[in-house]
Amino acid sequence: MTHRFRGLLAVALLALPGALRAQGQAAVSDLAQLLALEDRREFDGAALRRAARHPDALVRARSAVAIGRIGERSGTPVLIELLADPDTAVRGEAAFALGLLRDTASVQELVRRLEAFADVVTEPADLEIVTALAKIGGPAAAQAFEGLLRRRPPTGTNDDGATARALLESWRFGRQAPVARLAAYARDARGEWRRNAVYSAARLRVPGAAQGLLDASGDQDPLTRQWAARALTAELADSAHVTRESFVGRLRQLVGDPDAQVRTNALQALASYRDSTLVSVASSRLVDRDQNVPVRAAMTLGALGGSRAAALLAERFTQQGTFAVRRAALQGLAQAGPGAVLSTGQPWRADPDWRLRVAYAEALGIAATPEARADLVALLGDADARVVAAALGAIAQFVPAGDTALRSLARARLAHEDVMVRAGAVEILARERDPALLPDLVAAYRRAAAEPMNDARLAAVQALAQLAGTGPPARERVERDFLAAVGRSADDLVRRAVAEGFGLATHERYWGAVFPVATGRSTQDYQELVRRYVLRPAGSPPLRATIETDRGAIVIDLLGADAPITVDNFLRLVDRRFFDGSRWHRVVPNFVIQDGDPRGDGNGGPGTVIRDELNRRRYDRGMVGMALSGPDTGGSQFFLTHSPQPHLDGRYTIFGQVYSGAQVLDLVVQGDRIRRIVR
Repeated sequence: MTHRFRGLLAVALLALPGALRAQGQAAVSDLAQLLALEDRREFDGAALRRAARHPDALVRARSAVAIGRIGERSGTPVLIELLADPDTAVRGEAAFALGLLRDTASVQELVRRLEAFADVVTEPADLEIVTALAKIGGPAAAQAFEGLLRRRPPTGTNDDGATARALLESWRFGRQAPVARLAAYARDARGEWRRNAVYSAARLRVPGAAQGLLDASGDQDPLTRQWAARALTAELADSAHVTRESFVGRLRQLVGDPDAQVRTNALQALASYRDSTLVSVASSRLVDRDQNVPVRAAMTLGALGGSRAAALLAERFTQQGTFAVRRAALQGLAQAGPGAVLSTGQPWRADPDWRLRVAYAEALGIAATPEARADLVALLGDADARVVAAALGAIAQFVPAGDTALRSLARARLAHEDVMVRAGAVEILARERDPALLPDLVAAYRRAAAEPMNDARLAAVQALAQLAGTGPPARERVERDFLAAVGRSADDLVRRAVAEGFGLATHERYWGAVFPVATGRSTQDYQELVRRYVLRPAGSPPLRATIETDRGAIVIDLLGADAPITVDNFLRLVDRRFFDGSRWHRVVPNFVIQDGDPRGDGNGGPGTVIRDELNRRRYDRGMVGMALSGPDTGGSQFFLTHSPQPHLDGRYTIFGQVYSGAQVLDLVVQGDRIRRIVR
């Protein structure tokens, strides 16, 4: 069923009487059952098979989505059947779901359908077969890609969507990728074919494509230039036996490119040379009309190193400017001149703003000097737990396992009131793999067992699993003193961690089944989600939210039909004014801006999690995604993309896209505020 037919079905629910309205209500019930199954991660084979044969194409499509999101490979035969569905949307969702399952049992049928494509494929749904094969991978899929790319010469017209998609997805094959074909397309193709080939070749760092990438860095298309620019690294030059100067010469030009995203990527590639003679190239962008280019320039100066870079970074830190640029300057200084961090960064060491003290601690972790260690130990007594957590994490970056002083510091913080401090302490102790720490780790888990944030208990589970892996005696003790003693966790993420760390059989022996997840939602709740988002009536006002920032407003369209639970969760937080007054805690130039953390340090959330709703939307510029720390860990943190990021496709839930205010997206820097978000 196409999107316009979804709207017609929704109108039927509201406007048609009698038997037709009853049929509409039945569709609501069927869709609600599928939504409940995927939300609980419950594989009900009979129900899913019935839905896959439903007369309504939307129900069939949603059955495919549910199977893919649940992640149970027992659903592969059902999805293979749906590949033959007469409705293109159903076929597309079935192929997408097979890509999520990554079941090699589906490769043969996917290859057969790929080879049956007509000379020109333009139906987007059918292109999901190409992506699915790339996600599954393996020799047969790689061979099919090779054959597809041989079918049309690089110099041909860009009218075949299957060729374009294959070029974009080839990077997923790694060493099995059709590298020779990618090199040819990067060198000889134009338009979308060249751009996509450049993306895959750049991610794979294909030596044979070095000249093509160098040529493509001069393409008239800015996106092609930025993808090519990022690939012009010292590593690629050396592996391709190309003189470094040939790449550096082009990068010198690209750091002055009219497009800010090209400048950013060129600076990132320049950092790989770690050559202090290039300092003047990077320093030229410490002042730029784009707010985020100087951030990248400061980071590059740190990597290039040398006394000149250190002096420039120290000077830039002491000047007035955004928090983002000064933070990057201090961290760059920690690389280029580690001994100067303490003296230069002292103003932030005692600043009332905890964010500045955290940034100072992070820089000390990069500097990794004895003096930095001593100051980090002092910061462990800071009044703000976020600073303590940052200091603990910074020390762990460079102090090796087995350090008795660090062990004592970590043990002393297992009783800290802050969950992230305790999680950091547990992670340090986990490196010891010492059976003597078993009581400490079990006690840490028990303390965290009922907390809304699960970071400390997840850290404890992972530490206990590592301890159990040291040998049969340790495993026996861990199973007895932990799994048998504490009882089954109500947290599905903890149960997953136990299953991954100890094995599914061990989990089932002590704690029973990992799934289904207890969601707390009723049948009526799921039906209401279907009515409100999946079957939103045609003609309804757009589902939008406005993010009011220090730099202006960004209006986003919310994609309720693609991610109903995620959108509903987001809007509930909006109505609670959850986001108002927070700051963009993460801004990566030419990648994402991210917020939604009430702690402000990147570790916070609403105290609850939602399941991923991976969908066929793709991460183009201005897409809104749910940030994660692992599968099904979404809550309140979200991000918006500066530019297309194909490697994120199918990995993070897309639940919105920028409707207006895209120019504001480029102006936001780390530390800027979200004044409020409103519907």
